[in-house]
Amino acid sequence: MYRQVLAATPEDTMAGYLLALLLNQQNNPAQALDCLNEVLRRDPTFAEALILRATIGYRINPRQALEDFGAVTSRQPGNCDAWYNQGVLLAELGRNREAISAFERALQVRPHAAAWNNRGTALLAEGRAEEAETSFSQALTLQPDYTASLYNRATARLQLQHHADAVNDFDSYLKHAPDSFQAWNNRGIALQAVGRLDEALASYNHATRIRPDYAPAWKNSALVLTDLKRFAEAVSAFDRTRTLSPADPQILRGQASALSQQKRFNEAARSLAQAVTLEPNDAGLWAQYASVLRFDQQFDAALAAAEKAAILSPSNPEVLAMRGGLLCEMNRIREGMECYARHGALTYSDRPQHDAGEPAHKIRHDLEQRAWLAGQAVVVPAGTYHLMDGDRLAGRAVNGFNSDAVTQQWLSNHPQIVVIDDLLSVEALTALRRFCWGSTVWKQPYPGGYLGAMQEHGFSCPLLAQIAEELRDTFPSIFRGHGLVRLWGFKYDSALSGIRLHADQAVVNVNFWITPDEANLDPAHGGLVLWDKSAPLDWDFQRYNSDEPAAREFLKQAGANSVIVPHHANRAVIFDSDLFHETDAINFKDGYLNRRINITLLYGRRTFDGS
Repeated sequence: MYRQVLAATPEDTMAGYLLALLLNQQNNPAQALDCLNEVLRRDPTFAEALILRATIGYRINPRQALEDFGAVTSRQPGNCDAWYNQGVLLAELGRNREAISAFERALQVRPHAAAWNNRGTALLAEGRAEEAETSFSQALTLQPDYTASLYNRATARLQLQHHADAVNDFDSYLKHAPDSFQAWNNRGIALQAVGRLDEALASYNHATRIRPDYAPAWKNSALVLTDLKRFAEAVSAFDRTRTLSPADPQILRGQASALSQQKRFNEAARSLAQAVTLEPNDAGLWAQYASVLRFDQQFDAALAAAEKAAILSPSNPEVLAMRGGLLCEMNRIREGMECYARHGALTYSDRPQHDAGEPAHKIRHDLEQRAWLAGQAVVVPAGTYHLMDGDRLAGRAVNGFNSDAVTQQWLSNHPQIVVIDDLLSVEALTALRRFCWGSTVWKQPYPGGYLGAMQEHGFSCPLLAQIAEELRDTFPSIFRGHGLVRLWGFKYDSALSGIRLHADQAVVNVNFWITPDEANLDPAHGGLVLWDKSAPLDWDFQRYNSDEPAAREFLKQAGANSVIVPHHANRAVIFDSDLFHETDAINFKDGYLNRRINITLLYGRRTFDGS
């Protein structure tokens, strides 16, 4: 009928426009465009025809489409449809800022849920998630059942880390679109972020039931299974993910983490070997690879991976700490401690941490330390990183005059516990005290009232490296070539408690004290309590190191007996690190130099069969 009208009256542009509209509805866009071109040749100002031509033809000729929209809006600035459709086209072209302006012009003419929604989408693409959330909320105010805006607002809230609100929006959206696997997956992400791990896993599983080949949901389910410590299931989920997305190094990295938690280090190393071939310039990936190889005791390969990480990111603190730990365990203690020292300087030198928000016992310690340093004519502002002394000595640091007797005692004692007095030379003891008193490395506060200084905090001076090396070399039959796996210092508040009952993941534990004897008000105590029973071989690290009630119940059932080693300046206790132990009752004088300081060195890694 339209063609009959046009045959009789070709100048009837409305008939031509309606014919084009019908042709487009019949999925004949090429014929519709031809018809519209003829209409606009006759009437270049026909707004509806310009909008329709732009809407149909923007994929073929986006420049012409923008000109058409511009022609309408210049003549009819109140044409809401023209502004809206122009915004849609600009957003598709990635010109989001211009799209936002076009949607806002449309909204000035008329409140419009779709315009609010698409404005929000463009804002989200520009990284303006907070404004986007507001825009989606405006759309939902106008049209509460607008499902696209529910999904989009949930996405914005996910980016803003408004996770509980995001869950609510996804729940509302899924009532309208229960088969949206993307929504189920993203709902899982929000749930995981607020710690609702079981619900997150159920959400990911729902997504994979709807779309069995949807790799992101499989990946996320594997990650949440890892968080839930369901490591075998996590490995299986990662396997499924790898079949769907074989070239994703992050999947290989996640699988390696789950395998490592199962102590399947060799398999974890194979996963990471593939990952680093896919992402050879990722320093963090190389560092993880080095750590897994270290746990698998493949030290040479681990060092090669660590060196690769260091080349890619020479000033990366995490890489320095990883490499430091590896070198120490390889018995290259001096080099390892140098890495730790650089880690401490990089991490703390340019980022002073002030007292605000820290526990009272740390604030008290830091004030006392600054006052003592001021008395040494050293001014250290609050939170400033400062190291004092700690250089390597020209002579010996560890006294070796009783090495044969100590070794014989170690070999004959069951359980293996030996006490050594006068461990350090006078020069070494004096220098180490000054390092501990004057260095601002006591970064980690603990609830019991003590502070920790770890190697990565800068508790890694050359003198400590020298002591660690000389201990190993002075008592070779005790240390049996085991590398240094950890070293730390603890400094105590005289009024609070010490370290609770635990065992450490090592073969040989060295614990020694450096505080002068006159500081201890109870010479029969203040040291260490050891028990003559080792942690069960089937207990994992978390249980024997942190589950004090379980440890006490085990000792009670085993009929264990305690051994008290009183505090004494320059006294060391060397013992089997599997033995449960705890700090004895502390009763020291007040005053900064009277604070109890003990230093712990762990040698050898407890293998997972308990040997």
